[in-house]
Amino acid sequence: MSDSTDINALLRARLPAGVPLQIPPPCLVDMQGEPVAYVEGESLTMRFPVLARYQNPIGHMQGGFIVAALDNTLGPFSYLIAPPSVTTSLNTQYLRPVTQEMPHITCHARLVERTRTQLFLAGEVRDDAGRVLAMCQAVCQILPQKAG
Repeated sequence: MSDSTDINALLRARLPAGVPLQIPPPCLVDMQGEPVAYVEGESLTMRFPVLARYQNPIGHMQGGFIVAALDNTLGPFSYLIAPPSVTTSLNTQYLRPVTQEMPHITCHARLVERTRTQLFLAGEVRDDAGRVLAMCQAVCQILPQKAG
């Protein structure tokens, strides 16, 4: 699946009734993320441009923006698996810099384990050559459904 409208439609369809969420969220729109692939219950891959406004003083993409790209991949993925859910921890390791010469980065989120109340997710950031630039582990709390 490569069309953001399809992912957005899936997200809207899986939201519990009466949950007022903006899909896609403004942070994802601002980062210009676009879905690349989705495998139901397994993984979501998104692509993000490396923009000049994300650069740190030495010209690399600032770590916070790299994590934001990961979170903008992990968040929708967690909602596709178990809406509603919220991230309770997100730990990131940086392996290589995201340089200004890179036109974009690709973020891949995958499900590691699901329990009754939590999702354990893993994420990677790669360049066009497939090199891992950063990786993360996330835990999401599955929120109880409101009776209605």
